Parts: sequence; C-alpha cells; structure tokens
Amino acid sequence: MKYLLWFLKAVVFFALFAFALNNQQTIAVNFFFGTVWRAPLVIVVLCTFACGLALGVLMMIPRWWKNRSDRRNQTASSSLWSNSIQSVSPPPQTGTTKPGLSTDGV
Repeated sequence: MKYLLWFLKAVVFFALFAFALNNQQTIAVNFFFGTVWRAPLVIVVLCTFACGLALGVLMMIPRWWKNRSDRRNQTASSSLWSNSIQSVSPPPQTGTTKPGLSTDGV
C-alpha cells in the first residue's frame, strides 16, 4: 500500500510537471485601468488556483466557527445531562442477596 501511494504521488507530480512544461508561453492578463500583467501561463493558472483556494477557505470560516460553538454547547449540555443522571442513579449492588431468595427468578 505504501508503494502504491508513492507511485500515485509520482504520477501526479510528473503530470503537473508536464503541464508546466507545455504551458510556458507568456500571456498578458488585462486588469482595470489599462494595467497589464505578463507572465507564463502556468504561473497565471497557479495564482488563480491559489486565490480560489484562499477565497474558499475564507468563505468557510464562519460555518466552521458556528459548528465549533454548536459542538461546544452540545458537549457542555450533554455533560450536564450525564452528571444529573449519575447523581440520581441508585448505588451499584454488591452482589449479595437475602438468604432464601434465588437470583434466577424461580
């Protein structure tokens, strides 16, 4: 299994390396107000991917915070619930029975 994972990592690396080699031509990215950025296509694709990844993470942060606070509140309420149940439950039996009574129900 370990060798299969290394093989898959090598395949992904060489695929990305071949992509980078095939996309070395310089392109112009036109921004607002006549601003132009000239860079190799692979750099532009990499920057676009990184910006999309960062934007996705930033958009997920509020949901992560909400889920985290919900889990905290849920564990706090469940620990209070389990403490109240433990305080009401009867003490454990010692395993002794009264003389003359059988424990098998007969």
